[in-house]
Amino acid sequence: MPARCPWAPTNDPEYLAYHDEEWGVPVHDEARLFEMLSLEGAQAGLSWSTILHKRDGYRRAFATFDAAKVARFTPARVERLLKDPSIVRNRLKIESVVRNAGAIRALGADGPLDTFLWSFVDGTPTVNRWQGVGDIPAETPASRAMSKELKRRGFRFVGPTVCYAFMQATGLVDDHTVDCFRARS
Repeated sequence: MPARCPWAPTNDPEYLAYHDEEWGVPVHDEARLFEMLSLEGAQAGLSWSTILHKRDGYRRAFATFDAAKVARFTPARVERLLKDPSIVRNRLKIESVVRNAGAIRALGADGPLDTFLWSFVDGTPTVNRWQGVGDIPAETPASRAMSKELKRRGFRFVGPTVCYAFMQATGLVDDHTVDCFRARS
């Protein structure tokens, strides 16, 4: 068994696959970026395992994270989502996904979402060489800048810690520990 980041639970195959195949891999697909921003926001105050195991439900509930479709969700659709056990039924978090879809659509000249988000790392992943998980920060100047700008543009559930988790998940930042087989040399 290869060495992994200490946070990757070996007793959860879905979580292990997430670490091994997704976490820290650069993402440029618009729907996937919207998905991960939404899921990281949904995770606030909860375990990532909870959200990861509900990911398929989120994809169904939020039109596979097609921002144009989600931006048109009505209050009645939000009410239906509040009854959907396949997602976290928190009104503020559900409404934030709809609001964020509208904010994505409004990026205008600063869009697409891919270009906008990757601008916070100058278009190139930041590769860190952490010895252990205790060395990894919860937020950074880049995540604080991203959070501030997203909030200014009307996004919700995008605090600096959520933004840093998003950056790690989508490969804007590579925070695999040095002993992990996924760490870049």
